[in-house]
Amino acid sequence: MRSTKAARLLAACAALTALSLLSACGAGSEQHENEALGSKAPAPPQVRKPQVNVLPGMPPVLDPKDVYAADRPNRLSPVVRNFPSRVYVPNTNSDTVTVIDPTTYRILETIPVGRQPQHVVPSWDLKTLWVNNDLGNSLTPIDPKTGRAGRPVAVHDPYNLYFTPDGKYAVVMASMDRALVFRDAHTMKVVKSVPVSCYGVNHADFSRDGRYFIVSCEFSGEILKVDTAKRKVVAQERLPLHGAMPQDVKVSPDGKRFYIADMVANGLWILNGDTFERPRFLATGKGAHGLYVSRDSREMYISNRGEGTISIFDFSRNRLIGKWHLPGGGSPDMGGVSADGHVLWLSGRYNSEVYAIDTRTGTLLARIKVGSGPHGLAVYPQPGRYSLGHTGIFR
Repeated sequence: MRSTKAARLLAACAALTALSLLSACGAGSEQHENEALGSKAPAPPQVRKPQVNVLPGMPPVLDPKDVYAADRPNRLSPVVRNFPSRVYVPNTNSDTVTVIDPTTYRILETIPVGRQPQHVVPSWDLKTLWVNNDLGNSLTPIDPKTGRAGRPVAVHDPYNLYFTPDGKYAVVMASMDRALVFRDAHTMKVVKSVPVSCYGVNHADFSRDGRYFIVSCEFSGEILKVDTAKRKVVAQERLPLHGAMPQDVKVSPDGKRFYIADMVANGLWILNGDTFERPRFLATGKGAHGLYVSRDSREMYISNRGEGTISIFDFSRNRLIGKWHLPGGGSPDMGGVSADGHVLWLSGRYNSEVYAIDTRTGTLLARIKVGSGPHGLAVYPQPGRYSLGHTGIFR
């Protein structure tokens, strides 16, 4: 019995040896042998890229190392591909939206809206632009395909507007009401109002996985961390500067840091959103206000409203690499980058004008007169699969 088993083992070893010798032959002979057997060569092992465990319902992250991977030049979603390229400027004191042709720099139309429009916000599904009429307690929808304004929707204290990454909820930054109001993303009906103890909630951005977002509180110098799924404030911190006034918020391409502009500190707070530890500070210029990422995800443009400049921050080198000065000064505020990435558009908050700046040279291409108090302008359409709100945070 044992001798029979031994013979079988020897035969098996011989077969394995023969297979090993066969595999050592050239690729041509291996392919020939497989074809003779009527089979295909074995497929190479699949190497999977690391995946991000995202908020349920949120589109998958295209590149774990770059949350802005969908925002490459002219990579327009089929939803917006046929929309005309326009710049929409809300004039807070004039209660209007100025519509500009970005190729000719000409004003095409001035649309009357509600009282004190603050921002023009692309919807999560990219189909609508919402004008935030803060003191008018309404949102005016604009169809970006036709440029026509629709009937206003009653929404109380809509200073700013964001959308959860799963597309379920609009998040109204109710600054004076001291609340984050979660509404149905389509009907704008209230789902849950979350009271906050800070003053002046205004800007935000979401983590790479969409499971939380960081909110700035302008008038009390604080920042919040909000659980997206639970719709609950889970952490709160006062910035380490008396009188701090945090503004725009933007996450780094790799999702590891949040940058928070501060008009009083004159620079950026750099925060680890996961740990929510004490942030460090980087000076950029007087009145740091708006933050915009370049189309290649390498740089961030920082509008310094108090001195008429734009600072350029390099993500990989983690430092400032330049500063553009507006000829004759100005008050660069909020805006966005053109679809091709060549032009940075910013409102001139205190100068009733809009600036078009060449992102390759920092040259001022145009200075366009608009209504009084231009604020959160939107360049539209822009690349990306969906919008997280504000003047256009696309992923």
